[in-house]
Amino acid sequence: MNKSIFLAVLSGLALSACSTTETSKTIQSPQVTAAVATVKYAGTKTPVSVGKFDNRSSYMRGIFSDNVDRLGGQAKTILETHLQQSGYFSVLNRDNLAELQQEAGFTKSSQAIKGARYVLTGDVTEFGRKEVGDHQLFGILGRGKNQIAYAKVNLNIVDVKTAEIVHSVQGAGEYALSEREILGFGSTASYDSTLNGKVLDLAVREAVNNLVLD
Repeated sequence: MNKSIFLAVLSGLALSACSTTETSKTIQSPQVTAAVATVKYAGTKTPVSVGKFDNRSSYMRGIFSDNVDRLGGQAKTILETHLQQSGYFSVLNRDNLAELQQEAGFTKSSQAIKGARYVLTGDVTEFGRKEVGDHQLFGILGRGKNQIAYAKVNLNIVDVKTAEIVHSVQGAGEYALSEREILGFGSTASYDSTLNGKVLDLAVREAVNNLVLD
């Protein structure tokens, strides 16, 4: 009898050791200040389209780069989202005109593409990340590591009729991730690739905030 109980307990421990726990939760995405303001903007929206958004930083532009500007493309997508959410702009999409024309053909409807008064262009002028570590009492009391990501972007508003840059703003942001190991307990921060997207979103969001406030 005791042997049966022992085997049952052992089997239970083995199953619990191999069990997997899955959890999930939604995360609120940060928005520009105007989007979360108590009093929303109710004025006339300015029609704009987003032009080129290039990566002018040294990040991912080395000799082994494949010349695909992923950072600039990501920044452009973020910019379009924050411009629309601000409520100040009527953002006109120019990246899917072929698909829109095809769908209009399927429904046998004529298109009336709206023109923009201004084109917004942008550049990622600074982007990078670094790791900073420290030790307390030569590492005996603990050690830590900080991952720091930094980004800076420029936005230019260009008059469609004159090609004049009528207004410019900048936005910059920094994200840091830190963990500390104390007397051998805890863990130091491993590489977090999501910091790149977070800091880029922060910089673009700050630029849009400055654009709305000017």
